[in-house]
Amino acid sequence: MTERKNLKISSRKQPKQTRSTELVAAILQAAAQVLAKEGAHRFTTARVAEKAGVSIGSLYQYFPNKAAILFRLQSDEWQQTTGLLHEILQDKRRAPLDRLRALIHTFIRSECEEAAMRVALSDAAPLYRDAPEAKEVKASGERAMQAFMREALPKATKARREMAGELVKATMSAVGKEFSETARTEKEIKAYADAMADMFCAYLRELGAI
Repeated sequence: MTERKNLKISSRKQPKQTRSTELVAAILQAAAQVLAKEGAHRFTTARVAEKAGVSIGSLYQYFPNKAAILFRLQSDEWQQTTGLLHEILQDKRRAPLDRLRALIHTFIRSECEEAAMRVALSDAAPLYRDAPEAKEVKASGERAMQAFMREALPKATKARREMAGELVKATMSAVGKEFSETARTEKEIKAYADAMADMFCAYLRELGAI
């Protein structure tokens, strides 16, 4: 258990030349394919190296273990998703509740589009979820949500804002996961996101009126 918590998940080195960048990209593409086909429990660095057509030594130059590869896949997905969500939350040209509605629609659609990979990465999460890098990604999302809540609920107490932020994030994550486990049409996605957005907008309006 101690070994898992201290497992190194950072890349050994960052690619600086075009050839190195292409090698890392090939490894990550192969890793995504192996993960999708084999699942987290049969995911190994040897399988990834074979799929990528590189030596295990070349793979280890950039990733010290399979946890590092899986975290990189998860981190890339997080950065893409959270970057878009942060952009929505910080767009002050739009009213806060309009941003919240856009956030929910974007998140639900993303969950549905990436359901297969998300489930596989979720199975692999115990390998890296206690690492400092993973905790910092989570903390970044929490900071962005709390900054949004301070703007959306300027008259609410800090405790109420924190509770609202946690409730929105936790519900989006849990409900989005369950909803995306079944294939959905565009119409279903929109209707579901609209209903969730209506619920949270009503909740924030009530808190803002207190």
